[in-house]
Amino acid sequence: MNRRRFILQSLGATLALPSLPSLLASAVGGNSAVQSAKGAGAGTRRFVAVGNLLGYQAKHFFPETTGSAYEQTTLLKPLWDVRKNLTVYRGLDHGIKGGHFAVHSFLSGVLNSEAQSRPTGNVSIDQFMADEIGHETRFPSLTVGSEGGIHGGCQIAWTKSGVRVPPITGPADLFDKLFASDSQERLARRNQENRLQASILDAGLADANRLSKQVNREDKDKLDEYFTSIRDVEKRLELRRRWAGLPKPKPPFGRPENKSKVQNLPILYELIALALQTDSTRIATLEIGGDFLPQDLGIDKSYHGLSHHGNDEAAIKYLITLENYQIEQFAKFIARLSKIEDGDRTLLDSTAVLFGSGIGDANSHKNSDLPIVLAGGGYRHGEFKRLPATGSNKVPLCNLYVDLAQRMGVETESFGNSTGRFGVS
Repeated sequence: MNRRRFILQSLGATLALPSLPSLLASAVGGNSAVQSAKGAGAGTRRFVAVGNLLGYQAKHFFPETTGSAYEQTTLLKPLWDVRKNLTVYRGLDHGIKGGHFAVHSFLSGVLNSEAQSRPTGNVSIDQFMADEIGHETRFPSLTVGSEGGIHGGCQIAWTKSGVRVPPITGPADLFDKLFASDSQERLARRNQENRLQASILDAGLADANRLSKQVNREDKDKLDEYFTSIRDVEKRLELRRRWAGLPKPKPPFGRPENKSKVQNLPILYELIALALQTDSTRIATLEIGGDFLPQDLGIDKSYHGLSHHGNDEAAIKYLITLENYQIEQFAKFIARLSKIEDGDRTLLDSTAVLFGSGIGDANSHKNSDLPIVLAGGGYRHGEFKRLPATGSNKVPLCNLYVDLAQRMGVETESFGNSTGRFGVS
């Protein structure tokens, strides 16, 4: 059978009818291919995840003393003034291996290579939430990161169909997405595109429905996956229609320039805070990775090269400088959210912020013992908690994700490789 393919480019989705072996012997279909033309609810739950591509120096990150009297380490020093608003965890991870090439599992708990064998693939927790509640805001979620680098681009966010969510790469682009309004001509063109794309979806559904009456059980399962993809695109199309005519909020400052990630990081955090405050979205991710340049901090070295420090003290010192800067900006973000009113509480009270990495030690390519910080979200904070690293009492990081999802209003008892819900107070 000639596979029918159509591309909905402006929705960021590619949908192709799957290959159906049970129809290969039949002259089904034709030779056609269709292509398309190219205010906040006070107290509403929100979620932000910040992921680092190369991890942090564990010896300088984790304290020795558990509980609220934990000592200040070199890398926790920037967080000291906001420590009552956060909890540091040790022992939470996904129990997987792969070094740099497993860092993409940070928010999913699932390796790409294993995604095909799972009903929800390697969907990341942000997209898992966005699928359920993202329709309530203009943007179901925002993914901010970089393209290029050692992995070929930001890999923090993944859809349930195993597609990497392309990131917004700079503050100017994020600013435009949040605040720049389309011209009347652009709105008219977008409405025309919406109608065309809706027509294409209808045609695709008609094809799939016709084929579903002629295939065996195995191929019906493939078509069911295809129907799910169609429905996902329909949701995005409906969301775009709904918000097309509604004005965006007014920006509190002018359009920033895109600079280096070191220079961009503070303004990216500020724009994410504004996105939450204006209820433009309730879910956001930020990956610090491939384009974080040490040279902008006076270090004439490669970040990736430094991560393979071989216990060289000079290299570790440089890494601590880089990591301190990143953690300082995160601390300022937490402080910023704590000063924004959100009804009768603060935006930080309403927003659970996860900070960490999918790699525990880049030097040894270890994906266990991940550095994890959870801030805000109405949780009780102010402690360092050490959990069993191995054995029957081991708690998967995804158990925490189950709790985060449930607090966001997503009804689920499992996520990724979870074994239950991590009871966080």
